[in-house]
Amino acid sequence: MAMNRVQFQSGLSMAEFIREFGTEAKCYRALYRMRWPQGFRCPCCGARPRSRFRRQGRVYYQCRACRHQTTLTSGTMLAASKLPLTTWFLAMHLLTATKTNLSALELMRHLGVSYPTAWTLKQKIMQVMAEQEAGRQLNGFVQIDDAYLGGERNGGKRGRGSENKQAFLIAVETNAELEHPRFAVIEPVNGFDNASLEDWVARRLADGAEGFTDGLG
Repeated sequence: MAMNRVQFQSGLSMAEFIREFGTEAKCYRALYRMRWPQGFRCPCCGARPRSRFRRQGRVYYQCRACRHQTTLTSGTMLAASKLPLTTWFLAMHLLTATKTNLSALELMRHLGVSYPTAWTLKQKIMQVMAEQEAGRQLNGFVQIDDAYLGGERNGGKRGRGSENKQAFLIAVETNAELEHPRFAVIEPVNGFDNASLEDWVARRLADGAEGFTDGLG
């Protein structure tokens, strides 16, 4: 059997994750570099000079130009959170590294937090991911295929025509060598009749996809 390139693509292992983000200090430095890659910038006036102080255990940065005070997590989904950065980073790693959906219950067990906390973490992370991807367009060479998702009702019709299954179309943008997927869009459709498919393809092309390889049928 040929190797599935998607399943065997390289990623950040748990051991590598722990080495890079296993302490609060490492997570803080990583977040600082992500937020201010060129050094501190005041979110209010854009100035660089700042002073640094602690208040109630939290590090604050005060702009020397406009006196605006901010923290590393201000304006992010981590703002006002009392959870350690290590917990946030591990939650993000687990939710993005898994090939299947990770339930809030399983996330709770991995993180050692309560179920409401795990549920809130997952919802915030998933919302930010959705907002980040909302404006992305598929480009270059895009392959599409169809699928059904859902179970079988007792006594109902089996297979692709089951009334308990939802029809989906999947579009995958690949790299120049057409081997590695880069981005994917999964959307429900009314069915796989010509009218539904033509409408879906037209909307995808309008979003910026330049070419399709059709795997339907």
